[in-house]
Amino acid sequence: MSTKKLIELALVSCLTLVMINTHAQIEETPIESTETQSKTRVKKFYNPHFGESIRGTNAITAAGGTSVMNGDLENPMFEVYFHAGYKRFLGSYVNLNLTYHKFNLAYEDAFNDGYMSFDLNLEANLMPYNLFSPFLYAGGGLHAANYFESTQTKVQGGGGVEYLVLPQLGIKLFAEYNHIFDDELDGLEFGATDDIYWRMAFGLNWYFGRHDRSKKLSSDQPTVIESNPIVDDY
Repeated sequence: MSTKKLIELALVSCLTLVMINTHAQIEETPIESTETQSKTRVKKFYNPHFGESIRGTNAITAAGGTSVMNGDLENPMFEVYFHAGYKRFLGSYVNLNLTYHKFNLAYEDAFNDGYMSFDLNLEANLMPYNLFSPFLYAGGGLHAANYFESTQTKVQGGGGVEYLVLPQLGIKLFAEYNHIFDDELDGLEFGATDDIYWRMAFGLNWYFGRHDRSKKLSSDQPTVIESNPIVDDY
């Protein structure tokens, strides 16, 4: 099956899941504003796993899609791309993620080589309290040919959208720009700019861990037992 067909199938599956699972198990509750005491009704989401934070404190992420070179040769080809990684949230809006990427880069009738990269990114969820949230990220990484025959440092940045279809599962669609500090990735050093490539994919985020766990009581705060001591009257 061609890469184009795989992408089309992934997009159709994504839309189907959204239609079937829209708001499934995640309640959308209109509430009255307590600050203004007005009658304005505000939409508020509640996740049975993570409460009002909607998303957990950790996530396992995986995606598949396509990669394409933008270098010194003509006729670049779209090739297969996959990634998997881990996200740790530093708050509701920001997370730090480490991902492993496996992909091919190719030019028609020139070369088709396999590569991998290890990327560290800082990511921002722009609408973390909604089922649908755009996100942006940037960071640095290590780009390597198969079997580490050659390595280069790089920077990357990208953005996309995510939608929670289940309490612990989000689907995402994103595009990413990668800039390598080298001009010989395609085997040809030409011009004053380094080589770059793009990666685009459809994927999943599986969340776990809760933001609003119970906090420890201070030493002077009364507990139920202290307020209602058990007395032995016998």
